[in-house]
Amino acid sequence: MKKIVSILNVLTAIIVLSSCTKSQDSKDLSQAVKPIVAPISDTACLSGSVKGTMLAGKTYNVCGDIFVNAGDTLIIQEGVTVNFKGSGTPVGLGVQGVLLCLGTKDKPIWLTKPGVTKTDQLGANPDLDPALKGQWTGITGATNCPLMAIKWTHIEFGGGTISAAMKTFTGGASPYPLYFANPAGTFVLEDSWVYGSVDDPFRINGGKIHVMRNTFEKCGYTGGEAMNSKAGTVGDYAYNLCIGMATNGPKMSNINVLPGVPSTVVNCYNNTIVNCGYRRNATGRGGSINYEQGAAGLAYNNLIVNCKFGLRIVQNPIADTANIRYGYNWYYGDSTSVCSQFIPSLSVSTAISLPQETDVPKPSTYLPAGWKVGDVYTAPASLNGANNPQFINAPVPLPAGLQLRDISVVGSYNFALKSTSPCIGVGYTKFSPVASVIVDPVYGATEITPPGKDIGCYQSNGRGNQH
Repeated sequence: MKKIVSILNVLTAIIVLSSCTKSQDSKDLSQAVKPIVAPISDTACLSGSVKGTMLAGKTYNVCGDIFVNAGDTLIIQEGVTVNFKGSGTPVGLGVQGVLLCLGTKDKPIWLTKPGVTKTDQLGANPDLDPALKGQWTGITGATNCPLMAIKWTHIEFGGGTISAAMKTFTGGASPYPLYFANPAGTFVLEDSWVYGSVDDPFRINGGKIHVMRNTFEKCGYTGGEAMNSKAGTVGDYAYNLCIGMATNGPKMSNINVLPGVPSTVVNCYNNTIVNCGYRRNATGRGGSINYEQGAAGLAYNNLIVNCKFGLRIVQNPIADTANIRYGYNWYYGDSTSVCSQFIPSLSVSTAISLPQETDVPKPSTYLPAGWKVGDVYTAPASLNGANNPQFINAPVPLPAGLQLRDISVVGSYNFALKSTSPCIGVGYTKFSPVASVIVDPVYGATEITPPGKDIGCYQSNGRGNQH
């Protein structure tokens, strides 16, 4: 039987090679390697320190905070369900060591709170929604956590109150379903689902990231981004479906970066972002994609549908505008109020986003004569409902009797593109992912999917988002 130290030795060797790793060709993303180290019994209710392997197909109950100590590894195999039960104060998983969640397409992992019923009716009152209340704390990485790799995993109902013991173990982190804070570490989230949160479903304060082909649903009660990245985060956010976020899909900032740590650079490409920004009431906040305070990156091929604002390049505190490139993004809006913020105005949203003629619709077709960057404008009524992306089955146009804030879950919708979609074949592919993470079936990215020729997260060739 392999020893835990051998796993860590292999990990160290692989990380050393990360700077030489490139994207790989298409591969079967549904499989997982299944290392077994020190099987964990499923008969006891877990609390305290844990290490070893949660075995495939078993159900584990957590009754108090559990912790992966520095130098230890927790492996969760395919088909495992982890019930964060607790009693009273929410419980969670704190990580100083290594966490590997190795689900598969046919047998995903579930990290959840048992006995909670989803409230997915369209137009349901968010004040009464258990998904926005934080039923368990979530996965909280300490500043010395070297690696989290989470694949084919459902993470639902997280973001609850963090205990004093968890704060001590992790260094005082706030409760998010996913939190990572090691500027020298690696975070992988691929082919997974995050459902519900009180604030951000995923916050990262530095490190190398690979966030691809995931689904983020109904996250943030009155605020929260699908990914809130800060403090020198470097990597890719691609092929994700974001629906009903309180604020944005991904947000990039370089706030609180430590001396000697590279600045935040995140490429956001081929994402589908739907109905985001409507539970955030603050003026000028909320929308789709947000670059601010010294952050840089590329933003191409994103499909932005009925969001409060289009791509925001923030003026105060200003993003790294010299190192941001964007275009080939597709916008759809049902109303004049939505279409009039495809290019957000400075006075309303502190944005200085530049019009890009590669976008759809072309800004030259709707911006008024004499328009200057940041100016308020009123989109022509002819833009309402134009450029329908032709999802297979989705709330486009908005069903009668509903508001945009009422659409926050996938449910029975299918956001893949019809064969007749005008979004097919018009993407921009002449750029590369950041590819800051190694390609490895256990310790890194299963695949760093390159830019796609179709707009959005679903590709007509079968690549991209697999949900």
